[in-house]
Amino acid sequence: MKILMCTSEAVPYAKTGGLADAVSSLSLALASLGHEVKIVMPRYYSVNRDTLKKLEGAMGVPMAGGEEWCAIYSTELPGGKSGKSEKAASKKPVLVYFIEHEGFFGRDGVYGNAFEPDFLDNPRRFAFFCRSCFQLCRKIGWFPDILHAHDWPAALVPVFLRYGEKYRSHHNTASDFNGQNESFEKTVSVLTIHNLGYQGIYSKDSFYYTGLGWDVFYQAGFDDWNMMNYLKAGILSADRINTVSPNYARETLSQEGGFRLDGPLRYRSDAYSGILNGIDTEVWNPAKDKYIPAPYSAEDMKGKAKTKKALQKYYGLPESAKVPVVGMISRLAEQKGIGDLFGPSFGSAFSICLSMNLQFVLLGSGEAWAEHEIRNLSGRLSNFKAEIGYSEELSHLIEAGSDFFLMPSRYEPCGLNQMYSLAYGTLPIVRNTGGLADTVQNYDQKTGEGTGFMFDYLSPNSIYDTVGWAVWAWYNKKKDIDAMRLRGMAHDFSWNKSALQYVELYKKAISQKPGN
Repeated sequence: MKILMCTSEAVPYAKTGGLADAVSSLSLALASLGHEVKIVMPRYYSVNRDTLKKLEGAMGVPMAGGEEWCAIYSTELPGGKSGKSEKAASKKPVLVYFIEHEGFFGRDGVYGNAFEPDFLDNPRRFAFFCRSCFQLCRKIGWFPDILHAHDWPAALVPVFLRYGEKYRSHHNTASDFNGQNESFEKTVSVLTIHNLGYQGIYSKDSFYYTGLGWDVFYQAGFDDWNMMNYLKAGILSADRINTVSPNYARETLSQEGGFRLDGPLRYRSDAYSGILNGIDTEVWNPAKDKYIPAPYSAEDMKGKAKTKKALQKYYGLPESAKVPVVGMISRLAEQKGIGDLFGPSFGSAFSICLSMNLQFVLLGSGEAWAEHEIRNLSGRLSNFKAEIGYSEELSHLIEAGSDFFLMPSRYEPCGLNQMYSLAYGTLPIVRNTGGLADTVQNYDQKTGEGTGFMFDYLSPNSIYDTVGWAVWAWYNKKKDIDAMRLRGMAHDFSWNKSALQYVELYKKAISQKPGN
């Protein structure tokens, strides 16, 4: 199949979250199966165009009854952050196309910056990007079987396909850039929701810029309490919709987990499913990890003990193999349960460190109050140490050197760190939600089965109790801990399985499309 990934992010070019990792890894995995995959994304100011190849001629994109002009650059997607990947043997290279429009993308930030967290012109920026995806196909003379849109910034791709391009294919005989008859007639759309909490809700005053009629505004479902909602319109327009874990798909059908889009998702439930994200098992592999001092595997765990000592030394903690280390790498935001863990009046982190014989290390950044409170705790507690910011090297050291990894998420569409942790023999302590529930098996004290420790209701007490349970097992059920580590390391979280499921999703979209 010919597949075009339409995305606002992709590693190593632009990243604000897991979306970027997922798009690049999935593209490489699909290419390794023999499919022809291309990626299209904006060329942000941070993407160095000197390393890219410029396509000849400018490209016009019809918007709001007029036309925007842009340049196109391209390059080949590398195998992964390390230069190698489990998908390095791809049968076909994955080409990445960049849409350059200085007015929209020639600035710092993907969606916003420190001074303007959400750019005021985002609805126009990403409407233009979505429309440009079709013009790109015409320019290169390549029409995909699948238009795969990711999250709200690309959610208008299914809308333009359904209400713009299909109509144009039926009523327009004009040829494309290469003199061929334009043909999106057989193309189907897939929309992947990576996080339902971000929907692209803006004033409907910007709707005119899409060039679509007001009949489409209501028919496609843009309307949202006198505003317009890009993700909602994408959900109601796409041929198939999926999210990044089966359990999160179920949760989003409920009023509690649906962020006001549970109704449209239930309406489209026959076309809605969940596919668990994978991880790059070349980059995140304790036997090959270039960032840790002593690689290790399930057959020889000595390197994990050495890495734990290195982690303790880095944070200035006593180098003891007997005391368990709880690690945490997180965006400091409410979604991640930060209020219940570090809230100044009722957070559980202080009580955990004060009353339990453990060491707690953290890496993260985010809300100012959380950063302030964490710095305060780090200064007051001898067994709690934190670094504000992000470091790829330190994140690998934490995953490999910790004994437990804490993720008290309020909701978690998929989650990657719990899978990294399992691959490194580090036992997750997580809330029973979203992708965490799909990847972690709760510890059973009677049988010793499980791969981690889980709690249901998010509160300071539940976090405290579950961390305490894990620490109790560390000191009293060491054989169970060792067995759980090996059990977690045996799991296959590679993208290979996920890619095969996406292939089946694409086939369903094609087979169920009228006229195909």
